[in-house]
Amino acid sequence: MQKQLDALFRQYHEELYSFACRRLGRCDIAADVVQDAFVRYADMAQFDTGCDAVEQPRLFLCRIVGNLIIDLARRDRRRGNHAILDDVADHVADSQPSPDKALETRQRLALLQTALGELPPSCRDALLLSRVEKLTHAEVAERLGVSCSMVSKNIMRALRHCERRVPRQ
Repeated sequence: MQKQLDALFRQYHEELYSFACRRLGRCDIAADVVQDAFVRYADMAQFDTGCDAVEQPRLFLCRIVGNLIIDLARRDRRRGNHAILDDVADHVADSQPSPDKALETRQRLALLQTALGELPPSCRDALLLSRVEKLTHAEVAERLGVSCSMVSKNIMRALRHCERRVPRQ
């Protein structure tokens, strides 16, 4: 069987490779497809599925290559389109904000800092512990030595003040 497979490989490899290159549009993948086709052919022959008696091995190998190409297309559709980063670099959004956006963000941050500075310490502390430190109202109340109700009122007061001082975009 090995000699027959070797002879088939020498006889049909180039033709199958050209066929796969044309169908796939990528010769690097075509080489793998053709190799896989010969491996499948050999596996079928090994399990005595009648491949020794294939009357037209060229057509049989072409069918295997065609099926492998279809399998690749299905797999690629399931996975979605992939692109090489260099090919799409011009279309990828820059992760850095534009200079205008960066300036606007700095200005809004300065307004927020000013607004926080205008708040009574109890309101500012309640807001920062809740939003920045991610503490629950009960944890904030314990830390500040006030009731949960007072924490809620201080946070609401701080939020309303900041909302008035820092306009929404």
